[in-house]
Amino acid sequence: MKKILSKLKSSGITPYIWAILAILPFYFIFQSSSTLEVFVGILLTVVFFITLQMAFISKRWPVYLWTIILICISMTMSLLFQYIYLAFFIAYYNGNIRNRIAFFTLYIIHLSVTAAAVSVIVIFDYEIFFQHLPFIIITCISVVLMPVNIYNRKKQEKLEQQLETANNKIAELVKQEERQRIARDLHDTLGQKLSLIGLKSDLARRVMYKNPEQARNELKDVQQTARTALNEVRTLVSQMRGIRLKEELVSVQEILQVAQVELIIVYDKKLENVSLFLENIMSMCMKEAVNNVVKHSQAKTCWIKIEQTPKDITIIVKDDGIGIDAKHALGKGNGLVGIRERLEFVNGTLEIDSHVGTTITMKIPTIVT
Repeated sequence: MKKILSKLKSSGITPYIWAILAILPFYFIFQSSSTLEVFVGILLTVVFFITLQMAFISKRWPVYLWTIILICISMTMSLLFQYIYLAFFIAYYNGNIRNRIAFFTLYIIHLSVTAAAVSVIVIFDYEIFFQHLPFIIITCISVVLMPVNIYNRKKQEKLEQQLETANNKIAELVKQEERQRIARDLHDTLGQKLSLIGLKSDLARRVMYKNPEQARNELKDVQQTARTALNEVRTLVSQMRGIRLKEELVSVQEILQVAQVELIIVYDKKLENVSLFLENIMSMCMKEAVNNVVKHSQAKTCWIKIEQTPKDITIIVKDDGIGIDAKHALGKGNGLVGIRERLEFVNGTLEIDSHVGTTITMKIPTIVT
């Protein structure tokens, strides 16, 4: 009982209005002096609500059958007892019909029958018509607007549910892509290092007694390789936590400074309304492009330009190096494939120009669809 009262309280006065509309027919029925008419009225009212329940649980063609029965009962009640307010229930039910053709067909039929019932009351019992004129006007407005309003609201709820489902799928795809990225990065960072450690350890064990000096050198290499792998794992973990573009620019500047490449940054203003996820994608792509400059370009200067428009964010990494073959660049192990995959995941684009040095242009829409 507490749950029912709580639900009624939270839903406002709507349940009470429906309850009054369900009880009100009996008031009109008992106004009749004929016992037969009273019996017929009670029977029609009971059949109406049973049919209404059947209509709500039906699908496909029975929807037409139950709705026609409801409309016929409503028309009969209007003619016998001048009670047209059952039209509220039919209008509410019509709004819950999902099929577009069925909705408009039954909507037009019900609207026509209600107009005919009101016309009959005006012609044969105009006194009752004028007595109930405000309520009849409300009924007519409800018959016109309520089904359309409910139909559009249900359609919007369905679209919102589909959007939520799509967002959940996107979230799962993001997780899957992140797992693939972690697997790829772990393979690139640790795979070769661990293989090298295994080979050098095995070689040191073999020459330990024959050539102790070589064994010591191999063990030093193992130690250095292990430290390098540890640093790369720490870097990978920090990337997994999410890196802002501003933080990555500091890291990139240090990398280029060590490589003795001059860096020129064009970054006028701070990015606005950009999620950490997008900034992480941009940071990884920019870092990979800068790594290409250090490893392959033989450049002396590197330019990084970042600009934001209402629709997208553009990052341009340009160098004055030897350039690359833009046609075959994506097929080589220079990291551009990884950049393209990350950009495609967020509907971004990658452009490569190698006329004078190499220019890599990365665009990411601010709203990922």
